[in-house]
Amino acid sequence: MQNLEKMLMEGVEKNTPESVKNDRVFDYTNKDKFTFTLTKDLVEKLGLKKWFEGYKKEAMVSTAGIRGPQNIIYPHDTRFPINTIGITLATLAKALVLKEKYPDKELVKLAGCEVRYNSKTYLDLIARIQAALGIKTLVPSNRQTVPIWLASFLAFKLDLVGAEYITSSHGISVKNATKDLNNQGSQFLPNESLEFVNKIEEILNIAETKGEYKIEFSASNDSLIDEKSMERLNNGIDLYVEYLRANVANDTILNKIKNFDKKIVIDAVGGAAYNTLSKILNKLGVEKTFDWLNIEEDPFFHSIGKDTKNGAFYDWSLDITVVSKKDGKPYFPVIESLKYDEKLAKYPIGTVCLVTDPDHDRLSVVQVEDASKKDEVIKAGVDISELGSGRILCIFSANQAFLMIMDFWTKLLKETGEFDKHTRFIVKTTASSKSWDEWAKANGIKVINTPVGFKEIANAIKKIEFQLEKGVQNITVEDIFKNKVELGGYSDGGPRMIFGGEESGGMIIGSNDIIKSLNGRSALAMREKSATEAIIIASGLVASLNVPLWKHLENIYDENNIKARYDVRDDISYYNESEPDIEKLKAAKTEGEALRTKNDVFYLSIAIALEEGLITLDNAKEILSKTFTELDFSNLTAVKFVGDGTYLDFDDKFIEIRPSGTDAKTKAYAGGGDKALLAEWSKTLGNYSGDLNETYRKYISEEFVNNAKEKSLKLYDIFANKDIDTREFKIPEYKF
Repeated sequence: MQNLEKMLMEGVEKNTPESVKNDRVFDYTNKDKFTFTLTKDLVEKLGLKKWFEGYKKEAMVSTAGIRGPQNIIYPHDTRFPINTIGITLATLAKALVLKEKYPDKELVKLAGCEVRYNSKTYLDLIARIQAALGIKTLVPSNRQTVPIWLASFLAFKLDLVGAEYITSSHGISVKNATKDLNNQGSQFLPNESLEFVNKIEEILNIAETKGEYKIEFSASNDSLIDEKSMERLNNGIDLYVEYLRANVANDTILNKIKNFDKKIVIDAVGGAAYNTLSKILNKLGVEKTFDWLNIEEDPFFHSIGKDTKNGAFYDWSLDITVVSKKDGKPYFPVIESLKYDEKLAKYPIGTVCLVTDPDHDRLSVVQVEDASKKDEVIKAGVDISELGSGRILCIFSANQAFLMIMDFWTKLLKETGEFDKHTRFIVKTTASSKSWDEWAKANGIKVINTPVGFKEIANAIKKIEFQLEKGVQNITVEDIFKNKVELGGYSDGGPRMIFGGEESGGMIIGSNDIIKSLNGRSALAMREKSATEAIIIASGLVASLNVPLWKHLENIYDENNIKARYDVRDDISYYNESEPDIEKLKAAKTEGEALRTKNDVFYLSIAIALEEGLITLDNAKEILSKTFTELDFSNLTAVKFVGDGTYLDFDDKFIEIRPSGTDAKTKAYAGGGDKALLAEWSKTLGNYSGDLNETYRKYISEEFVNNAKEKSLKLYDIFANKDIDTREFKIPEYKF
């Protein structure tokens, strides 16, 4: 065992009481059929009502699954948000909701996971609870890992009632979660989560009032836990390759990759990506172009992102864009832990490394460059890390990498004459780069802005599909900025998506042809971000260039007269997520959430007060100018609630402040033409305490501030449900 992992394990062991170690509540290692009786006494003993309060709160705001830390050695530890009892209750509740919705129907779901601690245990519990209720669960052959996008793709393609996927994306090693996917393969929106969350509460109430609630588990080898179908389907790989061949893996792109005379490196952080992606690249005939790093599956993620702070274990997560300070200078702790100074040493200048995460849905792009180009790279807005030996690493944000990808895809479509056959659009989150909006305008492409979270991107796409299928002649979508985006209609073939993505590294490409499920359902794009799509098209881009990526990025800026060339993001964490003592962790998180909410509500109240006409824009400028005397708000043009945060628009920049949907963190985003200025603004606004001064109170009462969050949830609900996709899902006769 690695030293850092040993330190983590020892901390967990030390901070787990003997009473927890010795009481599993029920034996989740028992592979035979059994019944677990949840009694009133157990509800009280395990603190399940308190656990439920936290779980419900997460479900209502979470952007990507209901995440939380777990006891990585004793997963039944209900002091942690994620545990075997909680997974059991949530799975049971979701299954009961489905049975009520589709009585007397054959229900088929899929369950999958990546490499995180206890994931296989949770997968087993989920499949067995569903099987005991008569729900068939497809699981990968030999229960092997699969990516989140494959679970999503198969939920849509096979017309399943949904899927369960166990992951915490690029989060720290001790975290886990279930991402709930509906029959479209989309992550649950809050109203969908509320259905099963209410059912959990009902189960707990029955256990308390009647004294017990019996939960059945099938045997682990029950016939309704179906590995054979997935084996026949080659775990879905063949269907996905077919989809790719009609999309980003066309002959033009594949030939570029095949004929590339250099190596492209793929870093499969955590190892799970290798299992599926290597097989796909092989089927596409391009596997020889790629070298691999970190192909072994490891829940500790090969020590990547791990460190010590003040003598204690510390986890930076797997987000390679995280910036910290060492000796007073900025540095990238996750990048440094990847050890590219050693691992890329044998590769020449210009080598590109494509980095993905454990559930294989995000892409990061880095490139080796000569140190003599350092000043030019920095001037282009690209971050760097020293590699030594006269080399640097160019670190491209998703904002930069994805701009290059969507530009590359659009040029290919124009070359083939496909581009002008349809109205073209992109779907992006408000926190993503304004350069995308500028680029789209220069290329005659419509832009739909959504709140943060890929489920929001999927929701926008489905609203368009719904109108297209109804034969609407002027398809219109209102985005989160309340812009009415007109996309043409059915008679001209309907619109097509160029790109859907977010600044945190997730993207999909829209298809030129309508995508069909096995039972005939239609889609313009898939519902979940896919690093496989991203890696294929990024590789095609790399193989097409005769200049470094940073120079190509500059060329795109110049060609499209883009002004907002720079983006920054500050992640303000209010506590140490790696604290091994769960009671200290929970106390610190609760305190941190209060600080996060206070910061959020400060800006949110201004936005909603403007929305309701309580204050004017000049009033808002006065409030902000009196609060931040060192900043100039004279060219502020709007303050808007954008679904899960507040967007301050200026005539030369934007600042967005939003609370993390999964943790006690504030995220501050900024984009514009002056990187140093953006960094000052994001740091100042992101770290603000949220205290209300006299000027603020003169215009906005504390009562209004206290009610702002509740008002924002209602506003979000109105947005999410406007022109909602109401296509009815009909369970087919399954033939796979």
